[in-house]
Amino acid sequence: MKRTHYCGDLRNEHINQEVVLMGWVQRARNLGGLIFVDLRDREGICQIVFDEEIDKQAFEKASKIGSEYVISISGIVRERSSKNSNIPTGDIEIFANSIDILNEANTPPIYIKDDDDVSENLRLKYRYLDLRKPKMQKNFILRHKVTQIVRNFLSQEGFIDVETPMLTKPTPEGARDYLVPSRVSNGKFYALPQSPQLFKQLLMVSGMDRYYQIVKCFRDEDLRADRQPEFTQIDCEMSFVDMEDVMQIMERLIAKVFDEALNVKIDLPLQRMTYDEAMSRFGSDKPDVRFGFEIVDLTEEVKDCGFSVFETSAMEEGKSVRAININGYESNFTRKGITALEDVAKTYGAKGLAWIKLTSEGVNSPISKFINDEAMNRILSKMDAKTGDLILFVADRDKIVFDSLGHVRIDAAKKLDLLKKDEYKLLYVTEFPQFEYDEDNNRYVAMHHPFTSPLDEDMELLESNPSKVRAKAYDMVLNGVELGGGSIRIHNSKIQEKMFTALGFSTEEAWDKFGFLLEAFKYGTPPHGGIAFGLDRLIMLLAGEESIREVIAFPKTQNASCPLTNAPSEADNTALLELGIGLLDN
Repeated sequence: MKRTHYCGDLRNEHINQEVVLMGWVQRARNLGGLIFVDLRDREGICQIVFDEEIDKQAFEKASKIGSEYVISISGIVRERSSKNSNIPTGDIEIFANSIDILNEANTPPIYIKDDDDVSENLRLKYRYLDLRKPKMQKNFILRHKVTQIVRNFLSQEGFIDVETPMLTKPTPEGARDYLVPSRVSNGKFYALPQSPQLFKQLLMVSGMDRYYQIVKCFRDEDLRADRQPEFTQIDCEMSFVDMEDVMQIMERLIAKVFDEALNVKIDLPLQRMTYDEAMSRFGSDKPDVRFGFEIVDLTEEVKDCGFSVFETSAMEEGKSVRAININGYESNFTRKGITALEDVAKTYGAKGLAWIKLTSEGVNSPISKFINDEAMNRILSKMDAKTGDLILFVADRDKIVFDSLGHVRIDAAKKLDLLKKDEYKLLYVTEFPQFEYDEDNNRYVAMHHPFTSPLDEDMELLESNPSKVRAKAYDMVLNGVELGGGSIRIHNSKIQEKMFTALGFSTEEAWDKFGFLLEAFKYGTPPHGGIAFGLDRLIMLLAGEESIREVIAFPKTQNASCPLTNAPSEADNTALLELGIGLLDN
């Protein structure tokens, strides 16, 4: 038999047609003279009816099938008497006149249904079964659709799909490299690329003008819900452009994805917000702007308030007193609830979380007795406080204040169910610092990467005051998650050498690590810039999932292992000897 339709495709217009379906048995119910089978493939489920009076031979065969058997059936589409509004095919059913059992199946170790309660480790061990679930199939159909939208859009915009090497030179780009030993060049190593960064810049030197690639990248770093040791980027680079050129075309790309994949319209241009504004208002360089609770600077208002904790932070350089107003939700947070928010603040370095409630009876706060009336009025006025509000304070170094209040506002919004998955707020964050200071190694490191160009007006500060240099960098943020980051690159070898010097590289070290790029810059390099989007994160958000493991076919666990294949595993001693590798005892 040759399949004529997918199980999930049949509707009323197919009534009286003879069809052939193939798929997996979701369940079978034998009611005596009738057997009802829910047959499933990637497009959905269809009910099959085996009637002993219509075809006794088919009925007898059907009585032998079990869950996850692979079968082929032929039959006539009929209108269903008891319709099922929960599935798209619920108005029809197939009265079967033949069945072939294509393969039997053991009882699966996990349920093939979306609402199973199975540990992630077990799901990943039997991933081929987990992927049969309707939700998982829907996720991967969405992923396919998005990649096709991206490819079509970029192709129409003049981008050329170019593959770059998987085996390349280890270079310090931020995370640890995955190293691959060379058998041919014994004692030497390739690195798997953290990104195609250097090669896409070389493609701009080559005159490719517009490049893209949907590409695997590798980083040996600590994992979390939105990180994997191997992940996929939508990687783009353009020549003869400035920041606005790149941002405009990429926001049109993402708007196209939302329109065609979700039927969601995104207003363009996207909001632009500087790094300093994002940190001061939201405590994060990837702000979630779906709700308020913005951070307010109260440093001036509390300088002489009478509360020593506030006054000390208000007077010391690099410290501040800031607060958020949980507008109208005072009654939602008991003392226990506020303590839970304080625990969040402490996780990010805060020593505590002071609070004021404005109830119908007035100010309720353990710190109110320490604050004079004049200062209290200034605080309430600056916070635009009203009855029913809860004000939360942190006083400390600016970084701790931003980190702690930024996470407290998110945690409060989650507890209040304000983070709607079907609401999409996109923006660009711009003017990032060029450098951040690494206190462990006592030196500056690049906030994005060493090839990001400083703003023209800050170029002279590269050598005199690196901490004040702003970058021609931009991140696209969706609902508090970084979708992608990019920058205008340095295209002048002398400026690139200055950048390496600011990062603590000697001339010899810079040429040893990046000499092929510096050499290329000598032969006519156009101004260029680009961006890389995390495809896995994008699909995760579009699908309404909490982890990128839900949209990667065969992901790793949080300890970077694969329960399905038991990777990583020990290597054969012969292979190690060929590579010139000996293992140290633990």
